[in-house]
Amino acid sequence: MTKHAKPIIYLIRHGEKDAKLSTGKDPLGLSAQGLTRAQGIVQVFGTTSPYNIQHIIAEKPNNNGRRARPYETVLPLANILGLKVDHSIDRDDVKAVAKAAEAYNGVGNVLICWEHGTLAKIAKALGVKGYSKKSGWSGHVEYPTQRYDLIWTIEAPYHEIDSVTSEGVVGLDSDISGAPVSQAST
Repeated sequence: MTKHAKPIIYLIRHGEKDAKLSTGKDPLGLSAQGLTRAQGIVQVFGTTSPYNIQHIIAEKPNNNGRRARPYETVLPLANILGLKVDHSIDRDDVKAVAKAAEAYNGVGNVLICWEHGTLAKIAKALGVKGYSKKSGWSGHVEYPTQRYDLIWTIEAPYHEIDSVTSEGVVGLDSDISGAPVSQAST
């Protein structure tokens, strides 16, 4: 078996959701904006992008339809790339997510799509201790609640978030350049 270089791991949040129901629960599935984001990331991470995504991991949906947004967000991309989404890992099993990402030994890179509150825990399970100086970010690693567009780039040996950029989905993200995002803009 040929040993490949360690992949770059990209972490993203699932697409937007509608406002909470009168019961206080989140509605199922993606909102119209979330569906737009799911189609937009096809352009961001698709066949002509520099990301070279060859393995996709998304949070395991519950049987009742809850927690399906990460899978729904990356499914159009997986279809375009001809990949199967690994959606076998439970939301809170961050060690299994890190292990699955690090175990990928193919050509190309890994995309992880998850709930925003768990993304920092996944990064920590990978070994991330903070942001690199070149990212322009500092402090506690946390995915901002109000953002849906950030891409965390983590390169081997997976000790830092090397860059924070916007997906730049047209019609959703104010910074459509995909350029680095400042921490002040979150």
